[in-house]
Amino acid sequence: MTNTTPPPAAGSAPPPASRPDARTALGWLHTAKFLTTAAQLHHLPAVQVPEIAFVGRSNAGKSTCINTLTQQKQLAFASKKPGRTQHINLFQLGKQNTTDAVLADLPGYGYAAVPKQDKIRWQQVMANYLVSRDSLVGIVLLCDPRHGMTELDEILLEVVRPRVEQGLKFLVLLTKADKLTRSEQARALSIARLQAGGGEVKLFSALKRQGVDEAAQLLWQWAHPEDQESGAAASPPA
Repeated sequence: MTNTTPPPAAGSAPPPASRPDARTALGWLHTAKFLTTAAQLHHLPAVQVPEIAFVGRSNAGKSTCINTLTQQKQLAFASKKPGRTQHINLFQLGKQNTTDAVLADLPGYGYAAVPKQDKIRWQQVMANYLVSRDSLVGIVLLCDPRHGMTELDEILLEVVRPRVEQGLKFLVLLTKADKLTRSEQARALSIARLQAGGGEVKLFSALKRQGVDEAAQLLWQWAHPEDQESGAAASPPA
């Protein structure tokens, strides 16, 4: 049978072989299962696979984001009293009883009703985790674009900046994007990109499923760098 597939246009680069389609990435995220929880950093088990942390201010939509990406309604727990969920929760990912990545759900920060000493303690725990966790390969910062990045968000950015400069992946998800007009979305993106310090910024809406596929694909790529390297090696030179 004659192959009628047209050749690629001259000068066009082939699509990266390592980039999964959204269905593959979401299917991988759907395998998420609870692994463990810890109130102190030294109680977390060491893991030998890539770890991706979700951080954000209380009420920024972090739990909803995790549950949407994993297609599980109650994987990440959202407290009825914001700021009261004060544990680092780990979820393992992988098919056929193998673990190839871990998601870390860090406590929401900045809620006014939390005692000051608890705020300070958790800021220290989170900062230590973000600076010293060896298995950490990427951070997802959840931000409500209606309020913009807060002082605590900016402090977090400064804490992780040295690791980001050394190659740590960083993504800002502007949650609840469905509550903004198109012009407000564009403005929020522009502002966040200036503040993200080299990280990626994407709009996200659990209600409208805006940005869900793109975020899932990006997380899959972060967790499978060896597939990206093999895909790049297999690609013919331009």
